[in-house]
Amino acid sequence: MKTAIVTGSTRGIGRAIADTLAARGYTVVYCGTGAAAPAGLPEGAWYHPVNIGDSDSRRALVEDVLGRYGRLDVLVNNAGVAPLERRDLLDMEEESFDRVIGINLKGTMFLCQLAARAMLAGRDTLPDYHPRIVNIGSLSAYAGSVNRGEYCISKAGVSMVTQLFAQRLAGEGIPVFEVRPGIIATDMTSVVHEKYQKMIDDGLLPVPRFGRPQDVADMVLACCSGLLDYSAGQVLNADGGFALRRL
Repeated sequence: MKTAIVTGSTRGIGRAIADTLAARGYTVVYCGTGAAAPAGLPEGAWYHPVNIGDSDSRRALVEDVLGRYGRLDVLVNNAGVAPLERRDLLDMEEESFDRVIGINLKGTMFLCQLAARAMLAGRDTLPDYHPRIVNIGSLSAYAGSVNRGEYCISKAGVSMVTQLFAQRLAGEGIPVFEVRPGIIATDMTSVVHEKYQKMIDDGLLPVPRFGRPQDVADMVLACCSGLLDYSAGQVLNADGGFALRRL
């Protein structure tokens, strides 16, 4: 049975990704920071509390999954946080910067490292084993928001983490991808929903609607399908065409 870890999968984008992989036959390890499992997990799924910003917690996650299942086929690095308070770049506090970078960037970087080591070991012992890593980035990797600079910096870093691991692992038969969501209707965007809705109504996106968590989940599924393996390191934009340059 193929096993997938999806971090930050108690709600929103992560939950849609985890549910989609479970529906396609993966044994999914749902992850969140709470002690209790979220309601309605698919049959055979497992919930594992984890703080990806903490090295011991990351290590325990991977070791527990390997101990229980003996393999890790897919890692989806979805967990991430926004600043607790949006502040102008000139008023950003180091505490906020350290928190966002520690979870979004450092956590993703070193969870990729742990997973890559496990996948390389499994490749030598497991038959028909084709592991993959998918990092969930953001259009904020290249579209700046001066009132949440720490988030933008973290997602730009995640994009480079993806490129680095893609380079390191492509020759080992382990593709690494980035799925880059745009404006998705989630808890994170709910506080600025009206602002983004007006921008969408005014023509910001060629596809004139908020993205849905399932839009991102479908791209992750494509990365896991094997159909994109020759495109290792590629970015899939789940953004309604935001990345298109238009006059």
